[in-house]
Amino acid sequence: MVVTTCQHLIAPSTLPSPVAGLSVLSYNVLLPNSQDGWWTYKMYLPPLSAEHEYMSSWDYRRSLIQDRIGLVDADIVCFQEVSPLTFEDDFGFMTEHLGYDGVELFHKGRFRPATFWKKSRVELVSPAQHKDRTLLTTFRLVSTVTKGPNASLNSDNWHVLNCHLQAGKQGGRRVRQIVEGVSATFKLAKKLKEKDPANLKLIVCGDFNGGEESGAVHYLEKGSVGPAFMEDGESVSSKEKVLPLSSPLTDVVLANGLERVNGCPPPTLVVPELMSLVMDQGKTETCYINPQFSTDIIERFQRIYKRLASLPSDGNSMQMGQLDVERWLTRINGRVGRGSEFRSAAKFMGWVDPLSGSDGLGNESNKSESTTDKKTDLSPIVIPKDGILSLKDFIGVYLEELRQGKFWGIAWDLAALGEPLPLDNVFTARHDRLYCSKPLLPLAVLDFDCKIPCPNKSEPSDHLPVAASFTTR
Repeated sequence: MVVTTCQHLIAPSTLPSPVAGLSVLSYNVLLPNSQDGWWTYKMYLPPLSAEHEYMSSWDYRRSLIQDRIGLVDADIVCFQEVSPLTFEDDFGFMTEHLGYDGVELFHKGRFRPATFWKKSRVELVSPAQHKDRTLLTTFRLVSTVTKGPNASLNSDNWHVLNCHLQAGKQGGRRVRQIVEGVSATFKLAKKLKEKDPANLKLIVCGDFNGGEESGAVHYLEKGSVGPAFMEDGESVSSKEKVLPLSSPLTDVVLANGLERVNGCPPPTLVVPELMSLVMDQGKTETCYINPQFSTDIIERFQRIYKRLASLPSDGNSMQMGQLDVERWLTRINGRVGRGSEFRSAAKFMGWVDPLSGSDGLGNESNKSESTTDKKTDLSPIVIPKDGILSLKDFIGVYLEELRQGKFWGIAWDLAALGEPLPLDNVFTARHDRLYCSKPLLPLAVLDFDCKIPCPNKSEPSDHLPVAASFTTR
């Protein structure tokens, strides 16, 4: 099939499903909060009123997701950030109501990718491959075309790599993850005895947790990445990593002459702009390598601490004891015992695991992205009865949040504690990506657009989907 230009669609719309091709949608759905992801309400800024709290519930968010997926009607749907604890209940609608009767859930971790497909359109030809935060599924088309030039396409393999690359200051790991995923695809093509593995049919999609500045994006778009490429002040690789394909991949949303009114594809991450409000902007290295709070934020924490602290100290000031800390945690997290603020406060107040002799807390990003479902032998964390949380340590709790990139959590807590930030600006980025290899041609691209911070009443996630239909060259 020869296609000279790519059809440009704007949501809400349905993707065309070509006979000799595939349609794919990728969507970071924001960790379901039916059981896990209790903090989802903190993603809504400014904080939801009691009247509108239903917007952050999984029932409401799921209905929005179901309606969107049903309307787009892609052959293959790649989700990121699903929870294994309640996966069948959370996404049962995909099979029961939308006809996606094929599914592969990533086999480890708390935030997992999952790929759904319609068996009436494609069939799985090889067991899925689970790498570091990438999920590879390989399909053949199920087509009614048995004669003519398109008949041979039924036997071709189509590889779909669903990615949710590591967040945070982890440029090197993101590069390793995408290199491993693409390499696994190339090796599988050789194992399946494809005629030309260097020109395989490959679609790469998902949340890259980075844009043009990302080494992982550079690797796909330029065909290699090496020690000279810097991300967050660090080299992303100790040696040159070369794409094992004949040519770099195509950024689908910019494909074959696609024109937009403003010339730019829409962002997929639309959230309140908080960095300039929260961080000390004095030095570049302070902002991105060793972030610190702005003077305004420190003063806000000082006022909050003064209102919370009720335990007399040796001087004339007051300090936060166990009851003060528990009241604070209940106000921001709903109850004591959950949240990284709770774990950090316990550490600062002297909690030590009696079994291991350590604070047992680790880094919140490691907690969130744990690659095991096994329970540890650590004792339950508690707020020490005689512990003190000083002003310095109270700010230290939030400094740990800052260094983990939880701007939204800091902003929500400030508002809940009587110090709301002026949320006047929006931060946008294109972290969700959709690529295809040279033998494939984008037939249609579906843009999703939102001008106000997400999630909101109409958007169930902080991310917007990316979607396209493909045919062969």
